[in-house]
Amino acid sequence: MKKFLVLCAALFLGLPLLGILAAGPARAALSVDVTQGNPQPLPIAIPDFLPGTPGDAQAGANIAGVVRADLERSGLFKPLDPNGFIEHITSINTVPNFQSWRTITAQGLVTGQVTMQPDGRLRVDFRLWDVYGASQMLGLQYFTQGENWRRVAHMVSDAIYERITGEKGYFDTRIVFIAESGPATKRVKRLAIMDEDGANPIFLTNGSYMVLTPRFNPSAQMIAYMSYIGSKPRVYLFDIETGRQERLGDFPNMTFSPRFSPDGNRVALSLETNGNSDIYIMDLRNRAIQRLTTDPGIDTAPSFSPDGRQIAFESDRGGSQQVYVMGVDGSNQHRISFGAGNNGTPVWSPRGDLLAFTKQQGSRFNVGVMRPDGGGERIITSGPHDEGPTWAPNGRVLMFTRVLSNSRGSQIWSVDVTGRNERRVLTPGSASDPAWSPLIQ
Repeated sequence: MKKFLVLCAALFLGLPLLGILAAGPARAALSVDVTQGNPQPLPIAIPDFLPGTPGDAQAGANIAGVVRADLERSGLFKPLDPNGFIEHITSINTVPNFQSWRTITAQGLVTGQVTMQPDGRLRVDFRLWDVYGASQMLGLQYFTQGENWRRVAHMVSDAIYERITGEKGYFDTRIVFIAESGPATKRVKRLAIMDEDGANPIFLTNGSYMVLTPRFNPSAQMIAYMSYIGSKPRVYLFDIETGRQERLGDFPNMTFSPRFSPDGNRVALSLETNGNSDIYIMDLRNRAIQRLTTDPGIDTAPSFSPDGRQIAFESDRGGSQQVYVMGVDGSNQHRISFGAGNNGTPVWSPRGDLLAFTKQQGSRFNVGVMRPDGGGERIITSGPHDEGPTWAPNGRVLMFTRVLSNSRGSQIWSVDVTGRNERRVLTPGSASDPAWSPLIQ
């Protein structure tokens, strides 16, 4: 498979604001505080990007449309309806009439231009304006191949998100997941990949064998997953660029639940023997194997901390499924979840401040978060059957599987860490087991 690349150059596009009328009393720079429990979405105007030539108009409309959708989906921005715009932007090199944008309540304004270069590359320029501060906050320029226009749109969204919130964006990412089809008694499960917003879905396996629990490596070019190729379920590695897959190790029994270390050099996984499973680590550089747990209970679902020093996992060694933490060498194994019900599938936030997990109470499954010491537990979803969370690379948003019923299949949803911005991610048919990539390099 062709490597997912974009050629880009980023330059600051300064523009002297000469002759601008006074903007009124001084005010703080345009920003959104993402640490607030329920920030009000920031009104922002994003006209279609101007065409550098008449033939570039559709590309400009497409890119602006993706940027609007990205920012609206975050729950932190309120893109305004272009039909209500008073000023018609004719040049990104001209200072906007800020009063026209204040009149329609816009606090931020994005202007852009798309131009097809003689060499076939697409040039995308944009500026971010603080409407009430009457100043340019950001100016960037990108070059890419024409087919990568959607990725450039996500990069524009990331730049705007970061400049206004102070946090890294998460739109220029991909999701690997399990695409499901067929009746519940004979479900076909294929490895698939898509953009963060559900666009560009691609099947990576043909459905002749079942696959489960896919996970990205830190470069987002390798996927570890469990496959039912052959007689026993085993962990495999899939190279996205080449399409090559290989079995990870020559273990005598079933291996499952893989997860890469933060440096990408190791994979933690579970190995089952006589009904019992323990957690092992394999060094991908020399294929050396280290056993971490030896408890008679079922130990599985390992997840590395961002610094690579600890591993969270689930175990029923205490009589019920709960979340535990240990050192990366297997030391200091201790339970951290003590709330009601069963708790499993822990996933460490990229920020290191939280663990997401699945909580089962009776017949209900929900996604929650807690601190690495087990404190501050909060349930953040309330669907009929929610499980298997995965973090965005900025640690502010989660995706998870929502199972509707055996007959209706499953869906992928996203939710922010406050639990207030829950959205469905559209997929081709039923889908489950999402895993979020790091930011694409």
